[in-house]
Amino acid sequence: MPVKTFSSYDEFNAVINGDKPVVIDFWATWCGPCRVMSPIFAKLSDDPTFASVEFYKVDVDEQEQISQEVGVRAMPTFVLFKKGEKVSDLVGARPQDLQTLVAKALTT
Repeated sequence: MPVKTFSSYDEFNAVINGDKPVVIDFWATWCGPCRVMSPIFAKLSDDPTFASVEFYKVDVDEQEQISQEVGVRAMPTFVLFKKGEKVSDLVGARPQDLQTLVAKALTT
C-alpha cells in the first residue's frame, strides 16, 4: 500500500481509532535522517507481509497539532497505533528497528 498523509487532525483521529494498525512516520523537510529513512519506510509499506498495516507520514511543520498530540520531540519518529492506543515508538534513523516496529503491528 502506498504511504498516505493526513490532511487534518480529525482524519488522524479517525485513522488511529480504526480497526487496522497504523504506523506513522513523523518527519521534516529539513531533517537529513528523515530523508534516509523515507525510502525504507516506503519499501515496508509495499511489503505484502504488512498488507494489513496502514502507513502514514506527518510533516511536523505542517501538522503541528498531530505532532504535539503524539508528543514528537525529535525526527524521525515512528509510532505504531492500534485501536487508538500508542503501542510502540522509535526515535531515530535505525532501519532494523523500524522493521521490528512494523512487525509488532502484526502481533501486538
